[in-house]
Amino acid sequence: MSQLTGAHQIQSCPALFLAAPASGQGKTTVTAGLARYFTRQGLLVRVFKTGPDYLDPQILAQASRQPVEQLDLWMAGEAYCRQKLFEAAEVADLILVEGAMGMFDGEPSSADLAACFGIPIAIVMDVKGMAQTAAAVATGLASFRDDCVIAGLIANNCGSERHAQLIRDALPETLPLLATLKRDPSIALPERHLGLVQAEEVADELEQRFEAAADWLTSSLQASGDTQSLLQLPRPVDFVSAPLASVPPLLAGQHIAIARDEAFSFIYEANLRVLAALGATYSFFSPLRDSVLPVADALWLPGGYPELHADKLQANNDLTAQIQAFYHESKPILAECGGLLYCLETLIDLEQNQFNMLGLLSGVGAMRGRSGCQGMQSAVLPEGEVRAHAHHRSRSENTPAPMSYGRRQRHPAPGEAVYRSKGLTASYLHLFFASNPQAIAALFSSKITITNDSAIARNGVINVND
Repeated sequence: MSQLTGAHQIQSCPALFLAAPASGQGKTTVTAGLARYFTRQGLLVRVFKTGPDYLDPQILAQASRQPVEQLDLWMAGEAYCRQKLFEAAEVADLILVEGAMGMFDGEPSSADLAACFGIPIAIVMDVKGMAQTAAAVATGLASFRDDCVIAGLIANNCGSERHAQLIRDALPETLPLLATLKRDPSIALPERHLGLVQAEEVADELEQRFEAAADWLTSSLQASGDTQSLLQLPRPVDFVSAPLASVPPLLAGQHIAIARDEAFSFIYEANLRVLAALGATYSFFSPLRDSVLPVADALWLPGGYPELHADKLQANNDLTAQIQAFYHESKPILAECGGLLYCLETLIDLEQNQFNMLGLLSGVGAMRGRSGCQGMQSAVLPEGEVRAHAHHRSRSENTPAPMSYGRRQRHPAPGEAVYRSKGLTASYLHLFFASNPQAIAALFSSKITITNDSAIARNGVINVND
């Protein structure tokens, strides 16, 4: 039901926030299973993912058969998150939000997001190897803050009904046991070094796992006889609109070519909406398969897994030559993380194989296995600051002097290097365009003049040396 209050609207919709004491507890599996279960009942389920994440949303979008948005109070802002939840509530029968990391980890945390919008939290916990202790941990999480509404505990990887009963008996009456989910390795989601495998790579396998996960939830609850069924719609939450300022069409008439395939897929749908709102048109191309670069005024090379496809990237000589020519014409190019690696001279994969890349920037990119860097930062650009994040398992060496460094969210040390050469802006940072659309418009603008290999900033903002 929608209501008006002053200049804002209120829309009610059942909603549940899935959080956990730590990563690796099964949040994504449970969220995907719930999304598929209720979708099978004919309900429209909108799922959101907390924080900057490209892989989980792909999984959850396939499970729910609906687009999945990222929500982050720092990266996107409260008004943006509020409006996206309101818009979802207008069309959805159920809203699910998957948290990130541990429930109280980060600033802002999953708990901060849930509390801000009054969404009840279901605590997902892997209870393998503990019983009453699981109840103690869940009780501590539930009582840690008084501004969070706790719906109950979901005990994942529960070994037996006796195991479940020990947890149930140890929980206070104020903390219901929503579900005890039996161990079932057949529903686990495939992973690789940056997290889950991209959905499109294993679409058929995921379909089988989603269906199995929905059945897993049903059979687990039927076997346990839990009265507080997880498979009942949660209580409605009132979501208030927060209309966002309109974006001027600063990129009207500009066409942007965007790399998108198995090697480059870390693209927020929200970023594409910003480009469209700015008046730009865009098209996609595959650096793995296409031999012709689309006719365009600007180029976007997003993040992904170029290290897994470096041999094919190296072999695509025709496209390499065309991107190099595009660069030498000083047209705008944005390269993020995997796109940065693609722009370097050499890429070394996890097996120490070396591959030639575009060579737009001097330097070598090398994969590092499990160690790497992640965290929230602002990209400090001549066009303006843009909220962003870093998440990579590689290092770059022998690169040029950076134009600037990212500004970390809560630490004074310099963040990721930001490089500018001719029209190319490259960094490990993944930008969230909605945080500063005007800066993004200037970044992609083709109105750029080159004098003695120095880039006079787009739209006349500032001088930037090559």
